[in-house]
Amino acid sequence: MTTDTPDIASDSDGERTTGILPSQSLREMVEQGREILLAAPLDQDQIQPASLDLRLGPIAYRVRASFLPGRNSTVEQKLERYAMYTLDLTKGAVFERNCVYIVPLLESLALRKRMSAIANPKSSTGRLDLFSRLLTDNGPEFDRVREGYRGPLYAEISPRAFAVKVREGTRLMQLRVRRGSPQPSDAELKRLHEAVSLVDGPEIGEADIKNGLAFTVDLAGEAWNGVVGYRAKRHAALIELDRINHYDPVDFWGPVHAREDGVVLDPQDFYILASKEAVVVPPDYAAEMLPYDTLVGEFRVHYAGFFDPGFGWAETGGSGSRAVLEVRSHEVPFLIEDGQIVGRLIYERLTGRPDKLYGTPIGSSYQRQGLTLGKQFKRPG
Repeated sequence: MTTDTPDIASDSDGERTTGILPSQSLREMVEQGREILLAAPLDQDQIQPASLDLRLGPIAYRVRASFLPGRNSTVEQKLERYAMYTLDLTKGAVFERNCVYIVPLLESLALRKRMSAIANPKSSTGRLDLFSRLLTDNGPEFDRVREGYRGPLYAEISPRAFAVKVREGTRLMQLRVRRGSPQPSDAELKRLHEAVSLVDGPEIGEADIKNGLAFTVDLAGEAWNGVVGYRAKRHAALIELDRINHYDPVDFWGPVHAREDGVVLDPQDFYILASKEAVVVPPDYAAEMLPYDTLVGEFRVHYAGFFDPGFGWAETGGSGSRAVLEVRSHEVPFLIEDGQIVGRLIYERLTGRPDKLYGTPIGSSYQRQGLTLGKQFKRPG
């Protein structure tokens, strides 16, 4: 594989009028104080190849219930009705399991015409079963920032498996900014896959590219230990999110072993599994895992769905990178089997090739990953 993406992924002038904005465009917005505004100086590594990490502000609100502001209300107006008490994040605070918290972020937006944004939890957030969504004033949807939005950003956070300790500046979510409204095309996706092999494994047929590129779950595992996943323990200790490579996985996770008849997902449990296929994201594309689809089963497939340019790309040390799946069953036990389709990826062009790529050169945590827990847990060896 060469370092140049085939012609399908690149315009002759090197710049496009529509698409996801790359790292250098995000950096310019911050430096010029235009579309992205900061209440605290930018962290050195806050800008990713095609996204901006969002940081928690100094105060959190414990609320009675999750909510959407709706078109006729601001988040602050909703907080006046539903907030129970506040927490000081400058000293660190604990978010308890199954409670809902709203946190104003250190970033705000002043988007121009034709510009919108989308948010998603960071990979480590999803792998802790830490439910996180973005709120905007007068917003009718989670995680979507409408075209031309000018105003503050808020995170709604609800720990599910573990209680967590967070601080001002903790990063749980990431934001992608889009210019225009490009529509992903299955025909273009098929051409791109034929050019650069977006996933490995069997030949991709027409049935596997439909509203995105299908990928499957690996429940065969490695022959030497037969472990195909991890199940979160129900009464584990507190996790401080800023502690990296710190916790012993044995204290928080139990192994899920391969079985010939698959794995039954218990609706009370949270699982970490992995895709059977390795995933590749070319340098001038960004990928996103599609939201939960009832057509593939009664379970939620993921929390964190962004894949940055360079993920799995051989030249950035990513050969063999698989997608890690954060899985919860809905309401009833559900049997999931090896090789079952569990999700789909859509690919969207960037307006230009980013000046940094996901991978070893920038210290990305999950390049060349297999079945991998969050970065707070000690890695084998």
